[in-house]
Amino acid sequence: MKVYLLGFMGAGKSYWGKQLADHWQLPYYDLDEVIVEAEEMAIADIFATKGEDYFREKESTLLRELSMQENFLISCGGGTPCFQENMDFMNQHGTTIWLNPSLETMVERLQRKKNKRPLIADLEDKDLMGFVEKKLAERLPFYQQSRHIISSDNISLDTFTENL
Repeated sequence: MKVYLLGFMGAGKSYWGKQLADHWQLPYYDLDEVIVEAEEMAIADIFATKGEDYFREKESTLLRELSMQENFLISCGGGTPCFQENMDFMNQHGTTIWLNPSLETMVERLQRKKNKRPLIADLEDKDLMGFVEKKLAERLPFYQQSRHIISSDNISLDTFTENL
């Protein structure tokens, strides 16, 4: 089984990725963590020192390397599907699942961990909803190509087994 979890920042990809990989007994990778380990620096520092283009190239390369395995679950970064033809690649090589909770849920989660996310670290809380709406609108055409879409704020392991 080859599974790619997709969604915006704060959608729950890392949380559910760990749960599902354990449940399905699959090797688990958080793509952002794999990049941090490979580069030996935080994502915010990669963006600041090497730029987003470099980050996206590295992300795409590592996504393809990890995908050579027989079985895995990868929690992708929020922007992963939007660059380097990654969405087409993931749909060709595995099962894509878009976690799509409400905007309010994602914004609430993001407010708690803003400092760990380079795209929003400098935003005021009052500006976060507008940013998420705008950025999500840009990414929707990619997310909507997912084979499975879970649009709920209240999901469980059963939600995945019922939808796949």
